[in-house]
Amino acid sequence: MTAVSALDAFFAPQRVALVGASERTGSVGHALMQNLCGFPGQLFPVNPRHPQILGRMAYAALADIDGPLDLVILAVPAPGIPALIRECCAKQVGAVVIISAGFRETGAEGLALEQEILSEARRHGLRIVGPNCLGIMAPHTGLNATFATAMARPGGVAFLSQSGALCTAILDWSLRDKVDFSAFVSVGSMLDVGWGDLIEHFGRDPHTTSIVIYMESVGDAARFMEAARQVALTKPIVVIKVGRTELAAKAAASHTGAMTGSDEVLDAAFRRAGVLRVETIEALFDMAEVLSKQPLPDGPKLAIVTNAGGPGALATDALISSGGELATLSDSTLSELDAVLPAHWSHGNPVDVLGDADVTRYGQAFAAVLKDGQVDGLLAVLTPQAMTDCTGCAQALIEVFKATHKPILTAWMGADAVEEAKAKLNLAGLPTFHYPDRAARAFRWMWQRQHRLSLLAESARISGDWQAPAFPEVHSIIGSVRAEGRRLLTEIEAKALLAAAGIPTVPTRLAEDESAAVELAQAMGFPVVLKLHSATITHKSDVGGVQLNLTDGAAVRQAWQHIRAAVPDADFAGVTVQPMVRMKGTELILGCSQDAQFGPVLLFGAGGTLVEVFQDKALELPPLSPLLANKWMQRTKIYRVLQGVRGEAPVDLAQLAESLVKFATLVSAVPDIAELDINPLIASSQGIVALDARVLLS
Repeated sequence: MTAVSALDAFFAPQRVALVGASERTGSVGHALMQNLCGFPGQLFPVNPRHPQILGRMAYAALADIDGPLDLVILAVPAPGIPALIRECCAKQVGAVVIISAGFRETGAEGLALEQEILSEARRHGLRIVGPNCLGIMAPHTGLNATFATAMARPGGVAFLSQSGALCTAILDWSLRDKVDFSAFVSVGSMLDVGWGDLIEHFGRDPHTTSIVIYMESVGDAARFMEAARQVALTKPIVVIKVGRTELAAKAAASHTGAMTGSDEVLDAAFRRAGVLRVETIEALFDMAEVLSKQPLPDGPKLAIVTNAGGPGALATDALISSGGELATLSDSTLSELDAVLPAHWSHGNPVDVLGDADVTRYGQAFAAVLKDGQVDGLLAVLTPQAMTDCTGCAQALIEVFKATHKPILTAWMGADAVEEAKAKLNLAGLPTFHYPDRAARAFRWMWQRQHRLSLLAESARISGDWQAPAFPEVHSIIGSVRAEGRRLLTEIEAKALLAAAGIPTVPTRLAEDESAAVELAQAMGFPVVLKLHSATITHKSDVGGVQLNLTDGAAVRQAWQHIRAAVPDADFAGVTVQPMVRMKGTELILGCSQDAQFGPVLLFGAGGTLVEVFQDKALELPPLSPLLANKWMQRTKIYRVLQGVRGEAPVDLAQLAESLVKFATLVSAVPDIAELDINPLIASSQGIVALDARVLLS
């Protein structure tokens, strides 16, 4: 067959074989055979004990089937799978789905079976979905290679899941609620075909308009990111990822290492790849439907039109709590509404057109609100009062929808009284929700999709242009540290590394004895700071190793003696002397740690000695541009302070963003850096300076 995608053999096969086909009711082989009997192509049951299965000729082995095979489904005990994979390779089969369990989940023996299978498959270019999966379903080609109870309705949603049981539950729900699919894929253990392969395939698939994923593990993170970045530009990817519990970093040498939980890193990766992450199955499919039907909003501001105050208030609370914004209606819109609504309407947003609203009143309110330049989208809410024409109001909204480019969501509340109206809205492409709060949250996700598209375009631009600088001075510093058998850089070495990357630091000199400390302080000019110089202790303030605002030689001697007495001989290598920075500014933290799956992960937020207490932070992945750096900073609470509060001048945000870009470039170009903290990084209207830094090598 002619392949447009490497996975076409799975989803558009012409000749399919089922090994393990059975007539025994209740068996997996029987359920698979029943479902495959609806396949319009050629089907070849394989079972050496039966000449016929469900009225079709059966074959003793794959080798007995004349001609090529596109797809083979294996539903036999795990120990027999390696031999069958060899048969598939000999027959030049393109794709295999392994339904069988009994592999890595059983321990070392099962893992060895997997490795044997994968090694053989890769030698011959054979692709595998599974093992331990429900199977795959492609409604547009009539393929149901699963042991589910029914075939999905053909549509635009590709559903990919690591839970086979969830697939069957979602399928049952979708048939009732008329949600349509381009594919159902139970990925199982992802021995071979993973998220990246599937995202890339459905990105090309003309039937697929959106991709929704139930994820338990990321698998090949680099492949996932590569595919998601490309596909998310044209098709929404919505993920629910279970296992949100934050795993504390073990033996982290930096604040950053202790503050970057694995789930937060995954959030940052999803954001960078343009993937939307939701928290419920309900939201997963809400977004798949909404994003495939409605245009994206130009901004985050939602208007609500309702005939009942309570539902409008519920929608407002849900919108604001999820990070959305309620639109402020313009004076001209308010005047227009005053002219067509009763005197005691709400006179603001939400627009309460009152319980006796007829079709005309609703239609005029819809039209007036959507014309407002300060409104990015509309949520239309209706409760079925005795005088309400539910279907007529739906038609009025449909007419308005035809004349606007803005997204519209609906919540026609109730059951039988609104069924006809909801069917009409759905047919017109207007998503319907049972409840207004759920619809408001969906609008917030729509805006996030739009926002992430702009960031994704910027990310693609800089990733395409990015080249790692050489940083010879940095590599020289690291080489010297490694030559001494160390992983932890001293403060002087860490600051020299930052300076080589173009990040401003405070002058820092080493004093190995008390008199040298006094001489350096006098040369720098008082006041000064003394800090412990150690190749083993990373958090100096925790052991009394930081003495501030020393105004004369006597204070320097006293500080030296205090630090010297605070630590054992093996941990003491002198002190550093630094000028006391008088620049009034905001203490920040800028850090990096290495994630096992995603590589360097950047952290920015409020710094200082209580950094781990306040936990005001945002994570990002490199590389950065000034635009991405600014968006990163805006996700923290401290950003409001940086803009200037209580009469304080705003920080030089352009210089700060440039420092963040340089920092990201450094850690991307130098993989030897396992953890790096700048804490505090002082930011003010006068400039940026790193007061302290610690670096741990990989």
